[in-house]
Amino acid sequence: MNITYTTHTLDKLENLLGALQYKVRYEKGNFKTGACMLENSRIIVVNKFSNLESRIIALVELIRQLNINDAGLDEKQKQFLYHLKQTTLQL
Repeated sequence: MNITYTTHTLDKLENLLGALQYKVRYEKGNFKTGACMLENSRIIVVNKFSNLESRIIALVELIRQLNINDAGLDEKQKQFLYHLKQTTLQL
């Protein structure tokens, strides 16, 4: 399955991260990638100048790297998370 690069997908990613107690912020900065985790905190900073596709790719890559406890997620969020973990991104 592929990820669609739409604002709806970005909203779903932000909502998933919010349910996992992560805060997503859009800031300007000197990023090598589209997003980063601030010193093992639960704040994810996304380059505000990145396009929609880059934002989605960056968030998906971060989610795939996180060790996530899905206990607090509803069934749709769990399915979306599982889908993200199984997806290969097309760059």
